Amino acid sequence: MKQSRLFNYREDDDSVPPEMVRPRDDCKLCGLCAGRTNLVLPSGDLRSRVAFVGEAPGETEDNLGRPFVGKSGKLLDRLMKDEGLDRSKVMITNTVKCRPPNNRAPTEEEMAACRQFLESELYGKDVIVGLGKSSCRDLLGYEGKMGDIVNKDRSIVVRDREILFIPTYHPAACIYNRGSTDALRATIRRIRDEFV
Repeated sequence: MKQSRLFNYREDDDSVPPEMVRPRDDCKLCGLCAGRTNLVLPSGDLRSRVAFVGEAPGETEDNLGRPFVGKSGKLLDRLMKDEGLDRSKVMITNTVKCRPPNNRAPTEEEMAACRQFLESELYGKDVIVGLGKSSCRDLLGYEGKMGDIVNKDRSIVVRDREILFIPTYHPAACIYNRGSTDALRATIRRIRDEFV
């Protein structure tokens, strides 16, 4: 395995694209390292044309080292299954790789520290689904109401590539809001029909 000071390159693993870089286990690029149990790296098909990007790991994700496996992840899994989209056919990741204290939203500085990893994960994708406000803030620079942009196509530039960006609700917003659930379902159906 080829390594550098900041990154783990996974050239010995065919499932990890060569352009994807990951933080080392001892990463200390921001203060989130102080409270983490595990780095939470992408899951699913890392070579998929589709990436779902959430904001940050929660407690369950931190304990297991995988994104979207807690309450929100179970809801996302259920919606994907209901709509006929196999989670293993897309890549799922977060804007930051360590859990913020008390599940607060990551700060701009924390997102900036992980940006190099996120960009390496997203490079080469055809479509990115932004799950919730933090993802849209980090990738679009958007600070307004989610309802104003949900399921309205945008584009972002990742390195030298323009990529379709579809903002939608985070699964946590769907727990008590049917309108948010319907919008997230519509996003999932579109991904299933057009990209997978």
